[in-house]
Amino acid sequence: MSPNQKTNRNAKPVAVVVGATSKWQADGRNTLLAHGQTLDDSDLPVGIRWSVGGAIAQKFAQEGFFVVLTTRKEANASALAEAIREQGGECMTVELDLVSQDSIAAAFARIRREAGDPHVLVYNAGYLEGRDLPPEKELLEHIPVELFDTAQHIASRGPFLIAKEVLPAMRKRGEGSFFFSNNNKSLRGTKRKTGESLYYPRVTMRALAQVLTEEYSEHGVHVANVVIDGLIDSPGVRALPQARRNPDSLINPVKIAEAFYYLHTQDRSCWTHELQLTPFPNKPSY
Repeated sequence: MSPNQKTNRNAKPVAVVVGATSKWQADGRNTLLAHGQTLDDSDLPVGIRWSVGGAIAQKFAQEGFFVVLTTRKEANASALAEAIREQGGECMTVELDLVSQDSIAAAFARIRREAGDPHVLVYNAGYLEGRDLPPEKELLEHIPVELFDTAQHIASRGPFLIAKEVLPAMRKRGEGSFFFSNNNKSLRGTKRKTGESLYYPRVTMRALAQVLTEEYSEHGVHVANVVIDGLIDSPGVRALPQARRNPDSLINPVKIAEAFYYLHTQDRSCWTHELQLTPFPNKPSY
């Protein structure tokens, strides 16, 4: 492809999903860690095979967006990209390593060149650092500095750098959406249990969403921190013992994707900076 050739030839609005695949997909890192093997997802609905990122990508493609899938390795998203195209959508995959400022800059230079400036950015990057530590290393004193650095790159520095890449164009255009996919650990610090990631840095992600709301809402940019409070249905999660015991406790990623799309399209006059999603219908969401 020539450097000036557009992949988004129909000039569709652009939605970028950072972290479009999942560590809990059939061959994801967390699936392999938890189950020791790749799982068969052929009998699962296509909407849940790549968890939240994949469901969001499919939803925006179905609604007429040109979707950019970012992932550390392009092969991770090849099946998702094929599914989107089979559904009649358009997409491209861009490799992006959130621990590298150069990688982020190169990825968004390519996105702007081949697809255009994003109208929607969904930051859905996750990490599993900490999950493989044994029970005797639950306390913070045992957390390697390298593990903490990775968590900070993905929960704080990465979204800061990506905001710098996409917010100027949104501000100049007078509209756009910048959404964070977050979890309940961003609401309050709790003891890290065996098998959990080092999640308290996600508090910074929530604070960044609040700061960007204060700074950019007056310029027409819609910022939201979406707290997903519970286990999300996906191949690796569905195979866990607790999920098998209580499958109704899993949150459907397709419903999450619908919530993200609604946030982008809703009347801004009724918008608040944060939304909490939960599998329990009687538990408040706000």
